[in-house]
Amino acid sequence: MYFLIKILLSAVVIAAVSEIGKKYTWSAAIIVSLPLTSILAFVWLYLDTRDVQKVIDLSLSTIVMTIPSIIFFIILPIMLKLKYNFSFSMVIALASTSLTYIIFITIIKKINFNF
Repeated sequence: MYFLIKILLSAVVIAAVSEIGKKYTWSAAIIVSLPLTSILAFVWLYLDTRDVQKVIDLSLSTIVMTIPSIIFFIILPIMLKLKYNFSFSMVIALASTSLTYIIFITIIKKINFNF
């Protein structure tokens, strides 16, 4: 039951942003730019484990991994402005982001980066 509540609450947040975005782009953008996924993940992790250190570790790792995710938000609008269709643009943006994550993680491992 708890797992279903987590799924439903997470789905409601996504659906709400999608609906708000139909009329109020800036409002939806503000909501999307909030770390809602992270907040939900931190809450669920804490409630599941009661381990503050796990939340700290996840939070710090999230900061680091936000860097390569920015590529998605650069590539997608560029592809769409160049008049590529939405599905193709999403695939290219996701592939570019995935490649960026691979490169970023490789660099982090090579320099032995830890908090």
